[in-house]
Amino acid sequence: MSTAARSLWAEPRAPAPPARVWRDWALVAVLVPTAVLEGLLREDLTWPAVAVVLALVAVVTLLWRRTRPLLAVAVAFGSFTAGAVAALVWAGEPVGLDTSICVLLLVYALFRWGAGREIAIGLAIILAACVAGIAADFTGVLDAVIGVVFLLFPAALGASVRDRVSARHREIDQIKLRERQQLARELHDTVAHHVSAIAIQAQAGRTVAAGRPDAAVRALEVIEEAASRTLDEMRTMVGVLRDGDEPDRAPQRGVADIERLARDAAHGPRVEVELSGEFAALRPAVGAAMYRLAQEAITNATQHARHATRIDVRVDGEDDCVRLTVRDDGDAGSADGSRSGYGLVGMAERAALLGGSFEAGPGPGRGWTVSAVVPRAGAGS
Repeated sequence: MSTAARSLWAEPRAPAPPARVWRDWALVAVLVPTAVLEGLLREDLTWPAVAVVLALVAVVTLLWRRTRPLLAVAVAFGSFTAGAVAALVWAGEPVGLDTSICVLLLVYALFRWGAGREIAIGLAIILAACVAGIAADFTGVLDAVIGVVFLLFPAALGASVRDRVSARHREIDQIKLRERQQLARELHDTVAHHVSAIAIQAQAGRTVAAGRPDAAVRALEVIEEAASRTLDEMRTMVGVLRDGDEPDRAPQRGVADIERLARDAAHGPRVEVELSGEFAALRPAVGAAMYRLAQEAITNATQHARHATRIDVRVDGEDDCVRLTVRDDGDAGSADGSRSGYGLVGMAERAALLGGSFEAGPGPGRGWTVSAVVPRAGAGS
């Protein structure tokens, strides 16, 4: 209970309460003459002027019920409490108007828009007014219980709406977080691979520029091609972000495109790709994940595998899953924590999203081994 009380007390206000709109003014414009007419026409009121004033105070506070819910509740129910005490001491009869039922909107607004401490303080004020009203006009225990339930029903409704909206906002935040993580993986996998290739080609071109100008020219051509592909993929991603309502018509990379990764690696460790099994009925999402996993694994090996001369990529299309294995022949000392950055995290997340598994670590002899297994039908299999 103490934990729940502290949690309620620390609860912030609901975000973005609506400002006053024409409907609020229209409601007040209707209730003000209604309260005045009720005060003039009812003959059972002991203090009609006081009753009209109390009702008008409650009506006017409706204009601040969202932006200042505690103040509105304190003013309206404080006035009712004072009126009930005065009636109990001097009049012996209630002084309220039926128009005052509009205070139910204040109760709803308090629980819908107020901060936790405002709700706690406001609830105490409401209950005090309720006790004073029952004492001033007690007609039985059952009527008193019904009156309290009737008064607190808007509170439950406001809290329910608030919880539902908060849950919706949390769901939207989770969706945005997943989208950011997916975008981060795509950017890392795509840009890191091509930029690594550009860096390797630039190093090779600088090495051979003096003695073999033709080789330097070829390196520049590869750099230009890799830079163009990077720019194209970045433009595609930006276009998807800007035009979120438009379907992505660009063909997704798949398992068959993994062989292009071997042709891309003209310098650095030689990349050998072997595809075996059936990939025709593979889901596009699974094929794209296999391509990105292979791309990132090759990028990691190219960047971190010291003295590596060969990177073997094998993709097996089995009956119920697709298995990817990437091995390099670098020094055993290179298989350390240097590869534990965002790349491995992104690969593990990508495999897990499709219901698969991912492992990475030192190979049995030399270098580093990356292994991923994904169901052919993805997470729904």
